[in-house]
Amino acid sequence: MRHYLDFEKGLAELEGKAAELRALAARNPAMDVRDEAAQLDAKSRKMLGELYATLDPWAKCQIARHPDRPRALDMIEALFDEFTPLAGDRAFAEDAAVVGGLARFQDRPVVVLGHEKGRDTRSRLTRNFGMARPEGYRKAVRLMRLADKFGLAVITLIDTPGAYPGKGAEERGQAEAIARATEACLALGQPLVSVVIGEGGSGGAVAFATANRVAMLEHAVYSVISPEGCASILWKDADKMREAAAALRLTAQDLMKLGVIDRIVPEPLGGAQRAPLEAIAETGRAVAAMLADLDGKDAAALRADRRRKYLEMGRKTLG
Repeated sequence: MRHYLDFEKGLAELEGKAAELRALAARNPAMDVRDEAAQLDAKSRKMLGELYATLDPWAKCQIARHPDRPRALDMIEALFDEFTPLAGDRAFAEDAAVVGGLARFQDRPVVVLGHEKGRDTRSRLTRNFGMARPEGYRKAVRLMRLADKFGLAVITLIDTPGAYPGKGAEERGQAEAIARATEACLALGQPLVSVVIGEGGSGGAVAFATANRVAMLEHAVYSVISPEGCASILWKDADKMREAAAALRLTAQDLMKLGVIDRIVPEPLGGAQRAPLEAIAETGRAVAAMLADLDGKDAAALRADRRRKYLEMGRKTLG
């Protein structure tokens, strides 16, 4: 069953009517509803195009959080061969919110890392809704060091509301773990490319995305805080999340103008949730292009490239 967002209610009615007509015809073979259903389909396509041509930042946040969007594990399964997951931080525990391991991307050995939110209630609880604890970031550091040792490029898939802010995580050094992961990204002597596939929230995302090249899916978001959190701080009212989303400049289009990201990955009409395989294929093409752009650079050049990217960040204006 398709999940519709708040701004898609009219679309849900049209597509629902078309589905009802076809179901009725299936029970009554003598009925011919092809013309009526085709008209409804045409209206639906037109409405879908109009809705997605005029998205505001808050609508993009809703799309980025859509439960049917492709997750990190979906991307890994479709784009990588011989994926061998590696678990644990070798210090405290395994963190299921972070998936990572060795794999082949287009026959190239790599290390892949990602935040995994889960699909249903059970897996979301297991994965802590993609919010990593310190163990997840320490696992990422371990895998990045492994990549450096064996000369493997690193690909990261970002999809997290932010690092987990729980008491236990803070007691075990959440801020330090995030800082160490960011430091590991900057120190890596191999190509590092990142893709924000859904939400990129705060330092929890930056710890994976301090890369040579950063891409975002067209309707993904990437910000220092969630719109609800920003609204609670600035206006003491979480219901002002729409105003906060606009002020945060969190869309891929704004961040491209600001020089925070390097590439926007196009999504199918209606978002990646409507055609996940198409969106995954586009992501694969973007990753391949970003890696090709870095091929031939030695460790010093890669580190210098990364340093230059982040020193220049913010010097561009939205105009």
